[in-house]
Amino acid sequence: MRPIRTVVSTAAGGITDICGRVLGNLITRQTGQPVVIDNKPGGSGNIGMEFVSRAAPDGYTLGVANTGQIVINPFLYAHMSYDPLHDLVPVGSIGEVPLFLVVSGKLPVHSLQEFIAYAKARPGKLSYASAGSGTTPHLVADAFFRRTGLELVHVPYRGALPGVMDVIAGRMQATFVSMGPYMDFVRRGDLRILGIAAEKRASYLPDVPTFAEQGVPDFIASTWFAMFAPRDTPPATVEQLNGYIRALASDPDSRRRLDAAFIEPTPLSLSDFTRLVAADAAKWKKIVQASGARIDR
Repeated sequence: MRPIRTVVSTAAGGITDICGRVLGNLITRQTGQPVVIDNKPGGSGNIGMEFVSRAAPDGYTLGVANTGQIVINPFLYAHMSYDPLHDLVPVGSIGEVPLFLVVSGKLPVHSLQEFIAYAKARPGKLSYASAGSGTTPHLVADAFFRRTGLELVHVPYRGALPGVMDVIAGRMQATFVSMGPYMDFVRRGDLRILGIAAEKRASYLPDVPTFAEQGVPDFIASTWFAMFAPRDTPPATVEQLNGYIRALASDPDSRRRLDAAFIEPTPLSLSDFTRLVAADAAKWKKIVQASGARIDR
């Protein structure tokens, strides 16, 4: 039986990779079809997803990517050798992870409004870390500080962890992250969570209020992790794959593995996910343009 090659746009071990492996496992269990995970990191996800876009549209080469690689990169990069919004077909959203605003445990603030007041009293004197210029945490932070009229200095890092460690040390004051990898720091008091940029509170952090609950309405920032196929993949194949993705939410083994990584399954129909991709592309285009972020390579 010919295996399905699932190209993951990031290195092994991250959330995108976990999503690809959980989905691959379910497909194999339900169909007996072997699924081979092929990690192709690099170029902010462009390397792996370009490979998928150029594969034969027969359903045997698929890709798993995240929000940034599909609906942010086209507006961030001055030059791309493919267009993810044109050369790839949305298949389905595997799961979603909201972003949280966290600060150093050393900072004397305990709520979003306290942080806003503290930062407004110190324009240009506080710094925030990001996983790199043009990454989702950077763009979300930039949008939030513009929205609230705050002036903080952006310090980009190569990845989220080094920036978080400097927030813990007090060298940086704040950053936006998904909480899964950093819960132990919160439990120890090294990090303090000020809010979740989502419509509702997270089931795994029920005591953390949303931004809307703290006076900043309609500020939603999350990352989805999803499957895409080469353009011209037969619609029946895409619909069948979407069915497997929607089944993740009700499959006990898959749900256990996703919950362990703080990933919320998002069982959207094919049409709903296609509309979400289009809406997010329009949303992130405006955010990228407002930030002035640009990668000229």
